[in-house]
Amino acid sequence: MNRIFSGIQPTNQLHLGNYLGALRNWVRLQDTAENFFCVVDLHALTVPQDPESLRRSTREVTAAFIAAGIDPERSVIFAQSTVPGHAELGWLLGTLTPMGWLNRMTQFKEKSGKHREESGLGLYSYPVLMAADILLYKGTHVPVGEDQKQHVELARDIAGAFNRRYGVEYFPLPEPVIQGQAARIMSLRDGSKKMSKSDESDYSRINLTDDADAIALKFRKAKSDSDNLPDTKDGLTGRPEAENLITIYAALSEQSVDQVVAQFAGSQFSKLKTELADLAVEKLAPIGARMRELMSDQAELDRLLKLGTERAAAVANPILRGAQDLMGLVR
Repeated sequence: MNRIFSGIQPTNQLHLGNYLGALRNWVRLQDTAENFFCVVDLHALTVPQDPESLRRSTREVTAAFIAAGIDPERSVIFAQSTVPGHAELGWLLGTLTPMGWLNRMTQFKEKSGKHREESGLGLYSYPVLMAADILLYKGTHVPVGEDQKQHVELARDIAGAFNRRYGVEYFPLPEPVIQGQAARIMSLRDGSKKMSKSDESDYSRINLTDDADAIALKFRKAKSDSDNLPDTKDGLTGRPEAENLITIYAALSEQSVDQVVAQFAGSQFSKLKTELADLAVEKLAPIGARMRELMSDQAELDRLLKLGTERAAAVANPILRGAQDLMGLVR
């Protein structure tokens, strides 16, 4: 059976893009693979974090996993930092990762910007930790967005380098899994930018914790243009806001973009926004309500995280020990 590993950072609030691009697809994977879904709190530390906010966000992301439909009895849900093997294997793999490979990683360049010399080592080397996250469970497949595909390719390179160095086929070469038409949901305020947890405007995204009124209001205020909606998919070209709202409707209703374009052909934006708001409330409001319920019982969330940690460690620890043995470490 395939073994899936994927994770989300506990920074800011999860939003519609996280649900459609990741969580909903993870739920569907539960029937076809052995799944490890991780709150990657060590990755969050690559930028400064308020400790209390980080703890709360870790629990909130856990609540989102469960509220979206991930069953903690069927899938392993845990916080990355509670399994020390992630950091340990990250160091071991870092010893055989060439600097040139890391220099090619585009996300460091984007995130460090003009402050590259002041950026922490963790921001530069975190792709190695991401490789360790996957390989610590001998993950075979990694559901990711297009912007993370390069990191899975690096994990493959590192796994291959380890296998060649020690003359064994110890780590599998993980495959990226890009799923669904809604892998890239854009901002409600600017259709040319990806919906982001870090956007200053809360009106740019639908948070999973938003109630029905907030969801409806944000779609009503979503940016649009002055033309009626097109009658063909090609008519969306050059109209990023129209394309984004059509894409969101298609994803939530599980239809194709062509079907949704035909449904709203010639309509004004207001009709699409109204029906999209109703659909989003129907799909997302129960998730938000369940998240709030889970967040009100911290002891239960912590119990579920501890259960996940124990299950993850039971798989990870023997794999880590095997890597240590191959590398000549005395245990």
